[in-house]
Amino acid sequence: MNAHSKGRRQRGFTLLEAIVALALMASAGMALLSWINSNLISLQRVQAAQTRQNAIRDALAFVVTLNPQAQPDGDKDIGIYHLVWSSQPIQEAIRGISKWGDEGLYSASLYETTVRIEQDSTLITEFSVRLAGYKQVQFPSEMPF
Repeated sequence: MNAHSKGRRQRGFTLLEAIVALALMASAGMALLSWINSNLISLQRVQAAQTRQNAIRDALAFVVTLNPQAQPDGDKDIGIYHLVWSSQPIQEAIRGISKWGDEGLYSASLYETTVRIEQDSTLITEFSVRLAGYKQVQFPSEMPF
């Protein structure tokens, strides 16, 4: 060894150290990207659930106004959603009773109503709700007094 190289200290990285550093950075980067990807997937699921809940809330606001005995099935556009419903009676219609014990003016029945919510021809969700259906079967002028 010459005298000049004895007193000299090594500075900087060797090629092996640089490769090891790059491998560590790559594995840390892959772990970080995997974590970001799983968070994005979770965010998409939360957004889809929120969209479904908003659609159900908007649909229920309309569906509770339906009379399934008068209109057992149909469809309607509500904002950005397209609703399609169909109703099946759960029980036979029964005649109401007045507060004096006489037959009432209306008959009523319970219906199972299935509602499909679509947006841009894509199904968002489907749910069922029970609704009361009614029909006026007698008028006050026909009542025996």
